Parts: sequence; C-alpha cells; structure tokens
Amino acid sequence: MPFRAFLIGLLILAGLPCSLGAQVVEKVVAFIDDEPILLSELTQELARARALQPDITAQEVLQSMINRRLLLREARRLFPAQMPQEDMLREYIDLKLRAFIKVPQEEVRAYYQEHREELGGQSYEEVQVRIEELLRERELNRRLKQHLQDLRGKAFIKVLLEP
Repeated sequence: MPFRAFLIGLLILAGLPCSLGAQVVEKVVAFIDDEPILLSELTQELARARALQPDITAQEVLQSMINRRLLLREARRLFPAQMPQEDMLREYIDLKLRAFIKVPQEEVRAYYQEHREELGGQSYEEVQVRIEELLRERELNRRLKQHLQDLRGKAFIKVLLEP
C-alpha cells in the first residue's frame, strides 16, 4: 500500500507543469546545425539593417545572418581565430571565390558596346577598368550565391521565426 501511494504521488508530480519555477531566458529564432540564433541577436541586427534600409524584413535579416554564419564557419577553418570576423570573411571570399574570376576582354568590350550611351560618350579606355570591376563583382555575386546554396545544402537549418 505505501508503494502504491508513492507511485500515485510520483504520477501527480510528473503531471504538474515543469515551468513552475522555470523562466524563458532567451528565445531561439533559428538553428544552424546545433548553433542557435537568438531573438536578441536578430533584434540587434535588424536595428542595424533598418538604419540603412528601413523596409528590410526580419526574415531577410535572419537569412543574411544564416549566410554570414555559414561563411564564418568555413572561414574559421582556414584562418586564425584571433583575426577579426570582417577580415576573415573578406579573406575567405577573396581566396575561395574572387581569386578564380577572370573577365575576358571580349566581355568588357561587349558591355561597352551595349551600354555606350549610358556611359556618357566616354571612350573605351576611360571606362575599361570600371567595366571590368563591375563584371567581376557581378560574377563574384553569382558565385557567392551558388557557394551559399552549397553550404546551406550541407547544413541543417531550422527557422523558428514566424513570417
């Protein structure tokens, strides 16, 4: 009989809400594998982003944070931990992506021919370097987007933030 009373008491205690003394300290809005992104981090980043682009959404900022963390994870494998994050990201992108981009002169000339009016009648020689930079940045953006898709494909990403 005492064992039965103990068992009933245990079942009653097990049925009580566990949150009697618990308190939510921080809300998680997303996971990248086992790494959480906290609501406070998103809120801080959203405030910074809205100072530059007022109409940006929390979802857009969160996706940007995920991309950044994926790139940093890869960069940390190549560079010393004491290196500042911005430098690490820049070096990683330069090493893994930018170094392999070559813009053929034919593309530069073709761009010049197609956009001659927009260039205000400047000669090819006057705008050649700017066009090369523009085409190089376009290609870098294309490759970076593909690289991020690859990194996302290798990671478990779970977004808990409601749209």
